Formats: sequence, structure tokens, C-alpha cells
Amino acid sequence: MTTTLITGANRSLGLETTRRLVEAGHTVYAGMRDPAAGDAARALGAHVVAIDVTDQASVDAAIASLPELDVLVNNAGILGTSFGVDDLDAAAIAHVLDTNVTGIVRVTQAALPLLRASSNPVVVNVASGVGFARWLSTPGRDEYPVPAIPYAASKGAVIALTVQYAKNLPTFRVNASDPGYTATEFNGFGGHQTVTEGTDATVALATLGADGPTGEFHDRTGRIEY
Repeated sequence: MTTTLITGANRSLGLETTRRLVEAGHTVYAGMRDPAAGDAARALGAHVVAIDVTDQASVDAAIASLPELDVLVNNAGILGTSFGVDDLDAAAIAHVLDTNVTGIVRVTQAALPLLRASSNPVVVNVASGVGFARWLSTPGRDEYPVPAIPYAASKGAVIALTVQYAKNLPTFRVNASDPGYTATEFNGFGGHQTVTEGTDATVALATLGADGPTGEFHDRTGRIEY
């Protein structure tokens, strides 16, 4: 049985990832800041665990509560409060980076001992095409009109840290997923994809075998060339 932890699993993409991995036979621990918000995950058959990726003590307690771990899906993330230049300051970007980037490091580092004990350790970092410079600068792409600096910078960092973790952990499968423009609360349900389509890449990467790719960035159609 594969044991999986998903952060930010109480709604939207995290909840759908939970549903699909439970359906795939994983024992899923659905991580969220407030376990009282976990009824939907519980109804799917997941075990709810309290985890705030911005709080090291919370992260440590959550990892300590797991009996074992094979797959870590770092899904938790925020959009932030800055959407241009005039509303941007250091505090606004620090807040987003602390959740979206440092949060991944907190959880992954805490989980390393359990993952190293797995016969097939897998890490999936949920990034975004908004962090991919080529798409941000390509007219006609969904990402091109996005003006937000903190969110884009954070997801660019997620892609880079994924590559670096993969190089440092050659026996792991460490990859980043791009959900694409998916209709969720995150964007006011403005996306053109369903949440199932938006989790295709994450689920595919979370179910890789030991011979699967590592250090790559994938969307639902496959590998995105850097």
C-alpha cells in the first residue's frame, strides 16, 4: 500500500488529488491547516492531518503522526495580495514565498527520513505555468496576461527547487506539475479546465514507478521542455 501526504487538501485541486489517489489505492493523509474543514476529505476515505506549512512545529507534528510515507504532494499555496507593481512591497512577496516556496522546503525536509525509508519515494511539487518565463512572455498563452509578481516568482522558484531536489536525491522521483488554468476558488472559477483536468499532471507524477522521470516539469499533456 502506498502512503501519501497531500498538503492543502481540504478543497479544490488538493481535494481532487485526494479523491483520485484514494481511488488509485493510496492511503492518503489529507493535510490542511484546520482539520474542522476536512469533512469532504474524510468522506473520500482520507485521514485528515493538521499541517500549516508556514509553521515548523505544525509541520514536524504532522510528519511525526505518519506511520510511513511514500509520496509527498506539496500542493498548499496562496495567491497573495499583490497583483501588480503599485500594490507590491517586501512584506507582500515575503508572505507568498514563505507559503509557496519555504513551505515546500519545511515539509520536504521534515519528511525526508520517512521518504528515504520507502522503496519508491516520490515528491510532487505543484507549480504553475505562471512560474514559467517562456509562457509568461508568450502572447496568447493563458499565463501571459498575469501581472502578479509574487505568485509568478514563487512558482518559478518551485520549478527551480524541484530540479535541485531531484539532483540531490537521485533515488527519488521529484517533479513539478502545472495544473493549468483550472476553474477553482483560487481564480474565481474563471479557468477553462475542470479540477479533474487540473490534477492530471499531479496524479500522473504521484503514481510514478521507480523508473519514472525526475527533475521534470509536466502539465496534463506531458513533459514541458525547459
